[in-house]
Amino acid sequence: MKRLTMIAGAVGVALMLSTGAFAQVPADPANPNEAVPEKMPITPYGETINLETAKKVAAAAVAEATKRGWQMCVAVVSPSGDLVYFEKMDGCQYASIDISQHKARAAARYRRPTVVFERLLAKGGYFAYLPTLGDAFIASRGGNPLIVGGKIIGAIGASNGTGSQDDTISLAGAAALK
Repeated sequence: MKRLTMIAGAVGVALMLSTGAFAQVPADPANPNEAVPEKMPITPYGETINLETAKKVAAAAVAEATKRGWQMCVAVVSPSGDLVYFEKMDGCQYASIDISQHKARAAARYRRPTVVFERLLAKGGYFAYLPTLGDAFIASRGGNPLIVGGKIIGAIGASNGTGSQDDTISLAGAAALK
C-alpha cells in the first residue's frame, strides 16, 4: 500500500510539473486569428422584425424562386434566431425545412452571412474551431442578416438548392428591405 501511494504521488508531481509546458503557447504570426482589431467589427442589433415585414421579405424570396423555377424553403427569424415566419414551396425537400431555419438563425445570432463561415472553414487549419461554436453554427451559404438603418432586425435563410441558389434567394428577400 505504501508503495502504491508513493507511485501515485510521483505520478501526480510529474503531471503537475509537465503542465507548465502547455500553459504558455507563443503567438503564431501565420495565424490570422492572432490579430487584434482596434474596434469591434459588429453590426448592432435593432428592433425585432415584425410579422408584416417578415412576410414581405419571404414574399420577395419566393417571387425570385418562382421566377427562376426553383422550389425553396424560406425562413425569417428575429435577431435572437427565433422563427418569425416560414414558407415552404411545393416540392421542397423536408430536410430543407430545418436547414433554412438553421441558416437564418446562424446569420442572426452571428450577425453575418453564413457564406462567411463556409469560406473560413474551407481555409482549413486555423478555422477548424468554427464547428465548436454551438448549435447555431452552419457553414453553408443561404443565410443573410436583415439590416435596416444599420441595425440587424432579423435574418433570412433559404434552402433546397445549391448553396449559390439558396444564397441568391435569401439575398432577394433581404433586398426587399432596401
